[in-house]
Amino acid sequence: MDVVERELTEPWEALLVEPAGGSGAAVVVLSGSSGRIERERARLLARAGVAALALRWFGGPGQPPGICEVPLETFTAAVGLLRDNGARRIGMLGTSKGAEAAMLTAVHDPRVDAVVALAPTSRVWSNVGPGRDGADRPLRSCWTWQGRALPFVPLDDTWEPAEPEGRPVAIRGWYEQSERTSAGAVPAADIPVQAARADLLLVAGGDDAMWPALPFAEQLAARRRAAGLGVRLVQRPDAGHRIRLPGEGPAPASAQFDYGGTPEADALLGAAAWPYVVQVLTGRQDLPAVSGMPAAESERGRSS
Repeated sequence: MDVVERELTEPWEALLVEPAGGSGAAVVVLSGSSGRIERERARLLARAGVAALALRWFGGPGQPPGICEVPLETFTAAVGLLRDNGARRIGMLGTSKGAEAAMLTAVHDPRVDAVVALAPTSRVWSNVGPGRDGADRPLRSCWTWQGRALPFVPLDDTWEPAEPEGRPVAIRGWYEQSERTSAGAVPAADIPVQAARADLLLVAGGDDAMWPALPFAEQLAARRRAAGLGVRLVQRPDAGHRIRLPGEGPAPASAQFDYGGTPEADALLGAAAWPYVVQVLTGRQDLPAVSGMPAAESERGRSS
């Protein structure tokens, strides 16, 4: 499918990629803590028939330099732009911290029809990097809404990595320790996905070494089901944090972090999730089911 691209500089740096013939479905595409504009992912989604707006949501002009007290209005403004552009169905697709933002946006903005959360968390965490004041301490929420910080779980600064110095670090244990240290803060920080009217697709790997994405996804799914709402969870036990969708190459190796999984498993999880990604973003129910995937996997987390 041919696509048309447009670079944006206001109100944030972004790339809008649309099918040449137009589309009634659109999606806001959010990176994780890399902060990059997900250009290739936007093009992939546009070629599948969904107009895609990939934006820089921190680290750009007028934005916090880190993921620290980022206004959720950043994302509701993107939803408004897509609505003004003619979209009739609007989704959010985010990975890691971007998934956190996508779900919170859907909770606060009823215009969001669908959320795809790749390697998600089930709760709000403290900041990753500095805020507008240039400081990363004291710890603050990653997000604000209408000028007020959202409740968060602070990361425990006493945590020490197990890996020898100079080796990539798996920080999953940091989040697990922080949950135990600040157990009293957890309930208020839980992301209330049961309050969102949007359809929800969760994609998680059981070998995620950045944070326990699969247990988090199961918690999110449980909240939806307890409220009588639909949810789908696609998971693979050997996949890690950097899920790759069909057409995306392997993520580059990191000297800083251990993300878990393998390039093969991460790509297989993305391939398994892809038909559901397109289905939930377009709202179409006539798309083919996953092929080459065990029945127990394809049914796991089926909408209820």
